[in-house]
Amino acid sequence: MSPPSLAILEGPYLRDLLDQPRAIAATLDGLPATLGLSRAALDRPRIVLTGMGSSLHALHPLQLRLLAAGRTAFLSETAELVHGESPLLDARSLIVAVSQSGRSAETVQLLDRIAALDPASRPLVIGVTNTADSPLALRADGVIPLHAGPEFSVSCKTYLATLVGLEWLGALLLGSDLSTLRSTLAPAPAAIAAYLAAWPDHVRELAALFAPTRSLFLTGRGASLAAAGAGALILKESTRMHAEGMSAPSFRHGPLEMSGPALALLAFEGDPATAHSHRLLVTDVRAAGGLAALDPASRPLVIGVTNTADSPLALRADGVIPLHAGPEFS
Repeated sequence: MSPPSLAILEGPYLRDLLDQPRAIAATLDGLPATLGLSRAALDRPRIVLTGMGSSLHALHPLQLRLLAAGRTAFLSETAELVHGESPLLDARSLIVAVSQSGRSAETVQLLDRIAALDPASRPLVIGVTNTADSPLALRADGVIPLHAGPEFSVSCKTYLATLVGLEWLGALLLGSDLSTLRSTLAPAPAAIAAYLAAWPDHVRELAALFAPTRSLFLTGRGASLAAAGAGALILKESTRMHAEGMSAPSFRHGPLEMSGPALALLAFEGDPATAHSHRLLVTDVRAAGGLAALDPASRPLVIGVTNTADSPLALRADGVIPLHAGPEFS
């Protein structure tokens, strides 16, 4: 079979993908040293992290970071925060609202709901947005601006910029050293550019690997759940392919029974403390598929995404998307 033509990929979305290193560098350069809020304001008893779609998924690592520091942090879809979870909207809360456009229907509803409260009972709002003149940027009490630039369609560079902005916000909320964090994040644009430089090769390799796939599951643990959830959402939106993101243990509660030649598992190895669960899942998914057809060709495809070249996931998966981030500070 002839290799797939890449001409169909040319266009604004590819340009956005290739613009990710610049978007990250620009966002890093524009991060504020302060939110203009008092320490008492930042130390409100609860922090509510809210967004929709990939913006919500991007908040998961920040929630884990806050919980590890002893803060009370809720993760709430904005559409639910303005309805069933609205009791969280009081003076004890600091709301972190993430929206690329800053003007999605749910975000505006949230801002209106808060504005209707008695001033003494309102939560404070920190907005994280790519749009400087949006309702979120103009009406929030503090803003983390993203500088990804206009995005053509499905989120790519704004998602990565959001992750950077939220790392910075976490440092501001917890009083961490900003210069150390900036040094940690500084190599990111070059690392992303190095990977994207070979994008035609990556596309051809993945197209061949995923050729028989009809259902794709992305699994993560801890902070890598953000990549699993956002990755599945972006795949559905951009390719119309059935894709689901979930934790490795959740995959065992139902989806594992779908194992077969048309199912692919994309495993994000994640934190070493829980990496064993993905190693076991890789083994079990392969075993489930092989037993179904008594033929190696009928087992599911397992693709690993990992920063560790000699890890079990890298060595035992059918294919590997290598990350080259280098050792991580924390």
